[in-house]
Amino acid sequence: MLIHMNPDLFGKAINDWYKGSGKQMLTETTWTEAEELPLSYLFRSFQEMPEIERRALELCKGKTLDVGAGAGSHSLYLQEIGIDVTALDQSAAAIETCMVRGVRQTVLVDIFEFTGKFDTILLLMNGTGLAGTLNRLPGLLSHLKSLLAPGGQILIDSSDLIYLFEDESGAYRIPAEGNYGEVDFTVHYDGQTQTLPWLYVSFDLLRQASAQVGLVARKVRDGEHYDYLARLTP
Repeated sequence: MLIHMNPDLFGKAINDWYKGSGKQMLTETTWTEAEELPLSYLFRSFQEMPEIERRALELCKGKTLDVGAGAGSHSLYLQEIGIDVTALDQSAAAIETCMVRGVRQTVLVDIFEFTGKFDTILLLMNGTGLAGTLNRLPGLLSHLKSLLAPGGQILIDSSDLIYLFEDESGAYRIPAEGNYGEVDFTVHYDGQTQTLPWLYVSFDLLRQASAQVGLVARKVRDGEHYDYLARLTP
């Protein structure tokens, strides 16, 4: 799942890398120090993707919406295996890159302003991040539910950041105030910096938020490091 902002640093970085002029991108959060995000990672093949991403793509069926498509790597794979997929992103530069890479169906829009009906809605690379805060998560899930065709599914991933608060004894020293999964996500690229709210949630919190809007959340697979893939259905 990609991050959208003004200025559109992620979209610019994607477009620059595809054109051969990409620069170093650094990302950091409230709880982590700045580290490089290799832009080549955003152009990975199916074989290079984490297991939970590969599993999500294998579960896609019918008319599929790839939310936060970024460079289009997920959409391109789905096209290759015959899935009717639409790549959605609110970054013009990202959608341009998707198109020149060969994604046949694209839409440039904020997901909250989009309407339609899909059998599968896909949100990868920490799909819950789009909510920004835990209070806004039910609103995101409710809108996604409105985009589902009968029998449809939402495939979404996230991570539980609790591991960041484990001390040497194995106990968790969780901050007393707020939700530790609500972070400020900061991107540094080409001399510019942008920060936005981003949300990581445990599966239990995702299940609770899903239930509030009439969705049933089932965990499909755990990742390698506190991350997971979930399938949400009405």
